[in-house]
Amino acid sequence: MRSLRLHELGEPVDVLKIEQRDVPRPQSGQVVVRVEASALNFPDVLLCRGQYQEKPPLPFTPGMEIAGVVHEVGSGVANIAVGDRVLGTPTFVDGGLAEYTVAAASDLSKIPDSMGFDAAAALRVTYYTGHAGLHRRAKLQPGETVLVHAGAGGVGSAAIQLAKAHGCRVIATAGGPDKIAVCERLGADLAIDYRASDFVDAVKAFTDGRGADVIYDPVGGDTYDRSTKVVAFEGRILIVGFTGGRIAEAKTNHILIKNYSVVGLHWGAYAKHEPGLNTVVHNDLVRLHAEGKIDPLISELVPLDAAANALARLGDRGTVGKVVVRPHE
Repeated sequence: MRSLRLHELGEPVDVLKIEQRDVPRPQSGQVVVRVEASALNFPDVLLCRGQYQEKPPLPFTPGMEIAGVVHEVGSGVANIAVGDRVLGTPTFVDGGLAEYTVAAASDLSKIPDSMGFDAAAALRVTYYTGHAGLHRRAKLQPGETVLVHAGAGGVGSAAIQLAKAHGCRVIATAGGPDKIAVCERLGADLAIDYRASDFVDAVKAFTDGRGADVIYDPVGGDTYDRSTKVVAFEGRILIVGFTGGRIAEAKTNHILIKNYSVVGLHWGAYAKHEPGLNTVVHNDLVRLHAEGKIDPLISELVPLDAAANALARLGDRGTVGKVVVRPHE
């Protein structure tokens, strides 16, 4: 089989090479999946650079979310069978940018025939994160106003759809007219080009000075700092990433005076602390997809040999929504 692997850390285009390897075999509790689709994520770029919070041993294959068909099942697996259609997270060493990969059975979820593999692959990271972040951590309520930063990206586009599905008003920020148009198509009630104007003034005007009840922030840095100026009384700033590079510092006196909360979300931590949440989130996302309320924004479908260049564009904020790799094409 073909897989994209790196033997040294660096930029994806410099270190990722296609290699021929044997199809992996599952250990106890594991499943081998024929990968039909693998969605790219910013953490894949960080993994290649050695900047992610988890650092797999070299060499390894990146790719954090997949969808495909179960090829082989290891001992001790009772809930998944050969031929099942699944989505999930592979191991860090044998990631999703390969024709076949390995995953713990507990990290896979079955998908209905009505859900295509491309959409299924694009659900695992951004929609699970968005669902847990908005509902579990931010306690989002229908009718509230949500400010979503980087709304045209994979994380942001998922948050827009999930907030609209919950009956909320959504303000989105993005860079440039094309990305603004994407946010509007996703359902944003107001889309702000942060390159052309200050989102603080626009949010205050749209909310009559009240601000946003929930601010979904995958950017950090200056974006977080400016967000504190438009968070509503008893609002929640949800920290989901730092694509802007700088990790902001929360001023606790300001949090006290304005009565707002800063909450973090590390979706992967629930696998250890509350593994049953995965099933709850998955079932609700499948329902929302079947009802037509969410549908992953996929801007590109690329073959395996184009994945490294796609990761480079993603790292430079040159992509919209999700880029999905089809390893067998």
